[in-house]
Amino acid sequence: MGSVVLYKSMSLDGFVAGPDIGAEHPMGKGGMRLHEWMFTDHPDPRDKEVIAATFASVGAVVVGKRTFDVGLPHWQDTPYPAPTFVLTHQARDELPMKSATFTFVTDGVEAALKSAQDAADDKDVIVMGAQTGRQFLRAGLLDELQINLVPVVLGAGTRLLDDLGHIELERTQVIASNAVTHLRFRVVR
Repeated sequence: MGSVVLYKSMSLDGFVAGPDIGAEHPMGKGGMRLHEWMFTDHPDPRDKEVIAATFASVGAVVVGKRTFDVGLPHWQDTPYPAPTFVLTHQARDELPMKSATFTFVTDGVEAALKSAQDAADDKDVIVMGAQTGRQFLRAGLLDELQINLVPVVLGAGTRLLDDLGHIELERTQVIASNAVTHLRFRVVR
């Protein structure tokens, strides 16, 4: 079985999205700056390697409903070419897309994780969304965090690591490019 990995780009002041998230600003105002390193015309080879390694490792994805709602119009597909499970309180039929299918899970994070692990086989389950990431951390369900630290201070928005209590992490990887520092941590249990 693969790892359960929270994959997030983050500002130096701990924000993973800017303020006022919505259809017009799916990453909040100024939040798209956190992903510029992925979508530049001339990406750093180190960043390309991190992206390629992530895509190669993904077997399934768990996202929160808000991430689904604001992301789908921009993705026009699942966020990775893998089965994607949406944590929600509202039941809904599966949504087939070009690369994979969205499945809506109403039974909580443990049920979403079980479904994702079953679909992922021996590959990783990627967790997306700040609130969903916090739920997985609080429940002790994450194995690793991949933080892509972007050299910007957003000043406001959505923080990833608020209100979690004490969690020990062990740094397992650092890859620095000119645009971002990729930090990988193992959750110490």
